[in-house]
Amino acid sequence: MVLNSYSSEPFLARVKIRNFRSIGKCDVSLSRMSILIGRNGAGKSNFLDALRFVVDGLATSLDHAIKARGGIQSVRRKSTGHPRNFAIELTFNLPELQLATYGFEIAARTEGGFSVKREELRIVNGAGTMLAYYLVAEGILTASSAKLLPPPAADRLFLVIASGLAEFRPAYDALSSMGFYNLNPESMKEIQSPDSGELLHRDGDNIASVIGRMNSEEKERAEAYLSKIVPGIEGVERSTLGPRETLEFRQRVEGAEHPWKFLAASMSDGTLRALGVLIAAAQLVKPIGSARLVGIEEPETALHPAAAKALMDALKEATAHTQVLITTHSAELLDAIEFEPGSLFIVQSKAGETFIARADSASRQVIQNHLYSPGEMLRMDQLEPDREDLQRQAQTNLFDFVEGSN
Repeated sequence: MVLNSYSSEPFLARVKIRNFRSIGKCDVSLSRMSILIGRNGAGKSNFLDALRFVVDGLATSLDHAIKARGGIQSVRRKSTGHPRNFAIELTFNLPELQLATYGFEIAARTEGGFSVKREELRIVNGAGTMLAYYLVAEGILTASSAKLLPPPAADRLFLVIASGLAEFRPAYDALSSMGFYNLNPESMKEIQSPDSGELLHRDGDNIASVIGRMNSEEKERAEAYLSKIVPGIEGVERSTLGPRETLEFRQRVEGAEHPWKFLAASMSDGTLRALGVLIAAAQLVKPIGSARLVGIEEPETALHPAAAKALMDALKEATAHTQVLITTHSAELLDAIEFEPGSLFIVQSKAGETFIARADSASRQVIQNHLYSPGEMLRMDQLEPDREDLQRQAQTNLFDFVEGSN
C-alpha cells in the first residue's frame, strides 16, 4: 500500500472490533471527519469506547480500563454463544509516510479475570516494507524486530514496555494522543485543581488547565467560534482562586463600557459544552503537536439548533490538523455542514447486537443529487447501512500477522 502525504490522510484509517460490548464484528474505514448516526441505544458510544479502551489500556493499565467499565463480563459482548474473547485492531498513519497496525485480543478467564491472548504491532513504510514489528502470543514474545525487549506480562499491554525503544515510540505517542469526550457542564463548573496532563479529560473537568496551556492562535480561534455560537462572549481565560482554578468569561452587556466577567459556575450548560467541544478539537499535545483524533458524543446537546452551523464549521476546520469523530441523532447538526456522504456511518442494533456501516449507495446518491438533505433523510428514517458492506464485515479476520512479511 502506497500512502499519500500524511496531512491528507485520516490518522485512524481502519478500525476492526470483535465482541466488544454490543459490537459483534465491525470493520470500518474512517474519514478525516466521520459521523456516526443512530438511535439511542444503537451502540454509537460503544464504538467510541472501544477506541477509548485502547487509550486507557496504554495510559493506565488493562486492569484499570476493564474495572472502570464494570469488569470483564461488562466489556465482552453478551450473547447466546458466550464469546469469551474480545479484540480491537487499529490501522493508523504516522509521519514520514509510515503506516502502523496495532491490535490485541483479551481472553476472559472462567474465574472472572483476564489475560492478553495476543498483541501485535506492525509499522511499514510507504512502499509496504516492514520497519518495525512485534508479536506477543499467550504471554510470550514470539517475534520482534528489536533484539532486546523485556518479557511481556500476561495482564498488561506490551506496547507500554516497547515504547521505551525509538522504533515503537511514535505508535505509542500517536495512539495516546486520541481523546474522547462526553462533556459534563457540572464538572466544568466546579473549581478545579491544576492539572499537568496534556489532554482534556473526558468530562472536561480540567478545561481551565488545558486553556491555560494553549497557544494564542488556537485559543483565539476557539474564542472566535464561541462568540458565533454564544453572541456576546468575547473571550475566556483561566482564573486562579488560591491553589485552585476555574474559567472566567468576558461577555458584552448592553450599556456597559467594558465586558462583564463571569465565572464558569454562572454560565449555561450549552455555553460550557460548546467551549469544551471547541477546546477538544483545538488542543495541542506534546510531543506530537495536535491531538491525532478527537471523538465527541452528541456535540449538539444543550445547544440551540441555530448555533449548530458555527460548531460544525469549527470541527470541519479542525480536520486540517485533527481527525474528528462524532456521534449524533440530530438532523439539525447533519444539515449544518457540507460533508462527503461517505463520511456518514449508520449504526443499528438488532437483537442486542450493534452493526456499523457507511450509508448505502441509494442514500448517498440521494444526498449527492440534493434530492434530500442528510437531516431530511434522518427525519424520514431513510438512512440505511450498506448491506454489502455488512456482509463483508461478517467475514472480517483480525491478526493476519506474518513474521517479517512485507
